[in-house]
Amino acid sequence: MNESIAKRYIKALKYDIDEKSLQVFSDIFSSISLSFKDDKFKNIMENPAVSTGDKTNIILDAVKSAKSEKLNNFIKLLGENNRLNIIPSLAIQMKKDIAITSKVYTGTVYSNNDIDSKIIENLSAGLGKKFDSKITLDFVKNEFDGIKVDVEDLGVEINFSKTRINNQIIEHIVKAI
Repeated sequence: MNESIAKRYIKALKYDIDEKSLQVFSDIFSSISLSFKDDKFKNIMENPAVSTGDKTNIILDAVKSAKSEKLNNFIKLLGENNRLNIIPSLAIQMKKDIAITSKVYTGTVYSNNDIDSKIIENLSAGLGKKFDSKITLDFVKNEFDGIKVDVEDLGVEINFSKTRINNQIIEHIVKAI
């Protein structure tokens, strides 16, 4: 629900600001969204006893250093519509929107074995060429038995599971017999 509301606000915001300002807003909202993970901050923002004006002022104080009247007005608009709670969704949706516009994506490579950084760079280059984008991949070691590449914003997930490949080889041999 918050995602669809956030998309509408971003659409309106994009109409009024340029790409560079949108990136600045995205960075600011990303840092504010980290505050929403803090239990004390979250309790204040969700507390009905705290007025909406006070909640808005807390956020405005946090972004004071940006010195942007458009940002201040946007936050005031969120406050007036009781939408300050969608700031984390705004941050996520802004990053996705900027990635789509600029064709710059980040993804993750999962495996239970260490993978050489050169291989990850080659995967990044290959995927980037395939999707006409710049893709940066990070490696995360986990229990996945094989290799899994996930570029969420692009909607791409590729995986090679040793178990699945072994099962397919066995099926093929059984069919051949």
